[in-house]
This record gives sequence, C-alpha cells and structure tokens, in this order.
Amino acid sequence: MSRIARAAKWGATGLLALVLLGTAGVYLWSNAELNATVPSPTHAFSAPTDAASIARGEHVTTALAKCADCHGEDYGGRTLVDNLPIGRLSGPNLTRGRGGVTASMTDADWERAIRHGVAVDGRRLVLMPSHEYQLMSDEDVGLVIAYMRSVAPVDREMPPTRIGPLARALFAAGKMPLLPANAVTHGSEVVASVAADSTVEYGAYLAKGGCSGCHAQNFSGGPIDGAPPDWPQASNITPTGLAAYDYAAFVKVLSDGTRPDGTTLHPVMPVQATKLMTPVEMTAIWKYLQTVPAAETGTR
Repeated sequence: MSRIARAAKWGATGLLALVLLGTAGVYLWSNAELNATVPSPTHAFSAPTDAASIARGEHVTTALAKCADCHGEDYGGRTLVDNLPIGRLSGPNLTRGRGGVTASMTDADWERAIRHGVAVDGRRLVLMPSHEYQLMSDEDVGLVIAYMRSVAPVDREMPPTRIGPLARALFAAGKMPLLPANAVTHGSEVVASVAADSTVEYGAYLAKGGCSGCHAQNFSGGPIDGAPPDWPQASNITPTGLAAYDYAAFVKVLSDGTRPDGTTLHPVMPVQATKLMTPVEMTAIWKYLQTVPAAETGTR
C-alpha cells in the first residue's frame, strides 16, 4: 500500500471516528436534555366547573388554542410524525379514557403544562407549544381545563415518543425546538382576564397566542421552526403580506381557506379551527395585524 493510500485510509478512519463520537455526543446530550427536570413557578389558580364555563371552554379550546391539531379531534391523542430519521412524535391522550394522561392532574398540573410546558414529573413536554400559551389569561386557561375535563373518555394507548437521529441533530443545532418550554419566560405577566371585544388589544392577545407559533413573533412568516420538510412556509401576515386583503377577504381565508386570488391554503393552516372564531375575534385580529410593522417575508 502506498504512503498516500495509507494516509487516505487513516484519514477516512479518523473521520468515521469523529462522526461516531459526534453522534454519540449528540445522543447523550439530547437524552440528558429530554429527561432533565426543571423548576416551574407556582401560581395560585383554580379552574371553574360550571356548565357555562365548560361551554365557553369548548370554543376557547377548539377555535383559539387549537388543541385538536396535536391531540386529535376527540382529544384521544394523535401521531404527528412517525419515521426513522425524525422519530415518533405524538400528542398524548388528554381524556379520562384508558391511555389518558390527565386523570390525576390537579388544576396546578394543568396550568403548569399549558403555560410552562412542564409535566407532572418536572420534565419539559416535547412539542407542547407553551411559548404560545404562556400569556393566556387565568380565565382562558381555566376555561380550557373545564372543557377538557368534560370531554368523553377515549380508550387509546398512544405509542411512546421516540426521538430519531435527525431530530436529535436538528435539536442540538437549534433548528428543531423539541422543548418549547425553553422559550417560555415563566414571568409574572399573566393577567386574570382579557376583555373579549373587537379591539386592537384583544387582537394582540389572540394573535400573539394563536398565530405567532407558525407566522413568527413579528408575523412575517417564512420557514416554520421545527416543521416537517413537506410543510410550506408560513404566510407573511404583516401589512406587507396582507396587501391584497381587505377585511372581507381576511374573514374568507380564515373561514374556508380561500385567498383573494382564488387559490387555497395548504392543509397545515388550521382552517377547521379558525373558521370557528367569532366576528369579534376575527375583527380584533384584523385590527391588530394592521398595526404591526410591515416586514419582508421571513425577516425575523
């Protein structure tokens, strides 16, 4: 074997060793992160139980919080991704049926999971979008809990979450936010309630909690953080991206997914939820989006 060939062989062996070491490092680091327990602030909180709150809670849960996107229309759990590179990512069964995870949860446990993304055992919840829910009012969090405790039991044992090698690598690189709790401020900004009125203020509350997860904090859209590769970019919903819309067109796209040019939105847009919003809610969001700074798509 020539000196050059020997050098190439050892170089390839060294490169393979580095790759293996890097892979092992990513696996060990991600495992430690996924299994670490974290402190979560305590908050004096209790959920209502009356029929009116349960009825209002259904609307908040379905139209505003959009919990069915991850947990299924019956809230019995839903597998979002299941492949070797990414792994198996599922929303758990939130009902009182067999396989449900909430039967023994207290009001404080629910609040901690929703606002802070922290499970009963202190671990951060995978993919739970608490960074979007952290500023939900006490009233709305309570309404969600009231409704969720009322839904029919679903007997469904969800398979355990499994994080694949590509997801771990993207997580380590900061490109896949598996633990949204890391983006929660855990501050004291929470308010008791927010008046549901067709105002810019109420629109800001709804949009920051219900739109920013996909459309970005400045609503300029672009690639969705951690989204599967077949998902489209989120639309720009600043005045730049809404230039072709008036209020009627905005209502139409939220109601049936049809843009002003007649094309339809990709199914990833939860029209099945946004169509349930009230005129007051749609008006408030529209008013607020007219006030945000115009931005080019994807400039965050």
